[in-house]
Amino acid sequence: MNRNRVGLGRQGEELAARELARRGYEIVARNWRCQAGEVDIVARHDGAWVFVEVRTRRGRDFGTPEESLTPAKQARMVAVAECYLAAHEIDDVAWRLDLVAVEMDRAGRLLRVEVLESAVER
Repeated sequence: MNRNRVGLGRQGEELAARELARRGYEIVARNWRCQAGEVDIVARHDGAWVFVEVRTRRGRDFGTPEESLTPAKQARMVAVAECYLAAHEIDDVAWRLDLVAVEMDRAGRLLRVEVLESAVER
């Protein structure tokens, strides 16, 4: 992955974390990894564990952030969430998979940060 994409991803994750905190999410972990993959943000919100995928796009040449969440990525999100819960011995709790879409224009100006609760079905 090139440096521009890594930087864009980090910037998107930072904007997402700020927006989630503003909405009352308690950020528990960032970039948590296991054998199944990685989750960008682990949080607690309204009594539920929330596993957040952040998708950041500059321009729409490759579609919207929401469109970039493929079925394969959705399946990995479920697997990573289950891995996190098992690794932390968290049983019988409510949890969901959210998406934060971050969109910027070509010059890097922020256009939107949108939180989509329960964006992925499990």
